[in-house]
Amino acid sequence: MSRAAQQPPAARPTLEAVAARAGVGRGTVSRVVNGSSKVSAKARAAVEQAIAELGYVPNQAARSLVTSRTDAVALVIPESVAKLSSEPYFSDIITGVSAELADSDLQLLLVLVRDEHERERLSRYLTARRVDGVLLVSVHQDDPLPELLERLELPAVLGGRRSERETLSYVHADNAGGARAAVRHLLSRGRTAIGTVTGPLDIEGAAARLAGYRQALAEAAVPADEGLVAHGDFTERGGREGMRELLARRPGLDAVFCASDLMAAGALQALREAGRRVPQDVAVVGFDDSVVARHTEPPLTSVRQPIEETGRLMVRSLLKEIAQPGRFRRQTVLPTELVVRESS
Repeated sequence: MSRAAQQPPAARPTLEAVAARAGVGRGTVSRVVNGSSKVSAKARAAVEQAIAELGYVPNQAARSLVTSRTDAVALVIPESVAKLSSEPYFSDIITGVSAELADSDLQLLLVLVRDEHERERLSRYLTARRVDGVLLVSVHQDDPLPELLERLELPAVLGGRRSERETLSYVHADNAGGARAAVRHLLSRGRTAIGTVTGPLDIEGAAARLAGYRQALAEAAVPADEGLVAHGDFTERGGREGMRELLARRPGLDAVFCASDLMAAGALQALREAGRRVPQDVAVVGFDDSVVARHTEPPLTSVRQPIEETGRLMVRSLLKEIAQPGRFRRQTVLPTELVVRESS
């Protein structure tokens, strides 16, 4: 193309041009762009129309200086890549979070915290206010991150909670109620020696599922037997090893409640190895009602928790905290549902 035929790039519309087109002051345009409520409906409509007509795009760097906003939120998962890729829970949470953020202008940052070095790096990142808010899942009792978020007064929502006395906003399922429903179902089928494979008990949800298991047995006047409790880690291997442990300790058990579907899949493997038929010899119930539950043999009875909805509600709560810093805290408990299939 010849030099004479080249066209100069079109000038980028400015804040002043929008103000002139809308017939308002520059400050009014700035308040509309930055989401201020201190603008009349008439002025806001005029500014928005001028923005659309001119194709004005706010300068994000300048906007951040004015609003102290980064237009980014972090989804923090303090687990390994192996756990992230193998546990359906995390993919469902990410699906719910990303779907709810899809219509917003916020960027989602996925942060894995696998060791102390990464935890310290994240702490520096958050202290520097590099994100507007944090979504934290897989909350362990000894994790210092929730305390840091409180100290920084950074908007944050947990997927789960540290304890019943949690002070931060959170969304979680009725873990104890779901476990009670699972064990009551097994009792109603005539099972009398019901074992359990727990999740990691430094996660409140896993501890609540163990508590629900014990509560259901106590309600039915079934004596407590710690020999029927094996401790797992929410993994398939943990379920397999926990089931082997239970069979060695209590070979007469006739049912098992596993605190996740992935562990229940491992328990099914151990039962097949031991020559036990499911459900004729040993009934099995899982928790989550993930895709795993529909693809085991036999298909798995499981406690459904709304994981994608958890992710969506976490985002909604976080957006309200970001919009009203220090004024909005919400703690939501979602119901669970027992889905009965052939394993029990």
